[in-house]
Amino acid sequence: MEIILAGDMGFCLGVRRAVEMAEKAAAESGELASLGSIVHNQQVVDRLAALGVSVIRDSAEARDRAVIVPSHGAAPAVLTEIGQRRLSVIDATCPIVTRSQRWAKRLAGEGYGVVIFGNPDHPEVRGVLGWAAGKGVALLDEAALDTLNEPLPGRVAVLAQTTQTADRFTSFVRRLAELHLRDAREIRVVNTLCDATTSKQAAARALARQVDIVIVVGGKESANTRHLAEVAREEGVETYQVESAEQIEGGWLRGRARAGVTAGASTPDEAIEAVVARLRELA
Repeated sequence: MEIILAGDMGFCLGVRRAVEMAEKAAAESGELASLGSIVHNQQVVDRLAALGVSVIRDSAEARDRAVIVPSHGAAPAVLTEIGQRRLSVIDATCPIVTRSQRWAKRLAGEGYGVVIFGNPDHPEVRGVLGWAAGKGVALLDEAALDTLNEPLPGRVAVLAQTTQTADRFTSFVRRLAELHLRDAREIRVVNTLCDATTSKQAAARALARQVDIVIVVGGKESANTRHLAEVAREEGVETYQVESAEQIEGGWLRGRARAGVTAGASTPDEAIEAVVARLRELA
């Protein structure tokens, strides 16, 4: 069985930056509190924990330790709370996410109602909503547009969770315009998709067209990893998402001539290498 790797996969710049910042801070201070997981990958979280980086859900849990803001960012109210506790802050927010936050703040300040196409429960989206200062709403999909409790305001600005796919964002914007253009005075669309994520999705699509099966490596909570699997499945190829090499089953590979491997933006190199080794062993 031939094993083909995606042309673009694994750690992105924002994730690598956040991990390196956590490693450096832990080496200097010995202990560090991460306000949520640095990235959505348990292997990375476990490795950082061994260096003294523990995950907390609320700044009250930090005690007197420095707090690192993960790559997904945080709402301004959260940052204010950390400051009120007089804790040191290390901001490892991905620069692409910071850009979304600034757009949300600016557009809300200009009087737009901000619509974010993304998962309302994702930490990135919750943070961006916070920067919209109560003038934003997050919608998971097009169907949510049909069940809004309140009508959209006359001026609407649309952003996207950075890890969404371009096709889904385009479709969402088209549906929003179909439903609300007649009543809206203005609809403004800002492309806040991450270029690195878009590149990985394109590479996953190209890979899926070459193989009989695709293995996507990444955390189960990672949105960008999940979207890679969706993109591969859209090409009609059998696709599995795994967090570790041990999760791969030999039966998946029976009758397969070519297996493709791709990985999410928060997946470390060693996890990808372990999956490739496991595929070779099973083949």
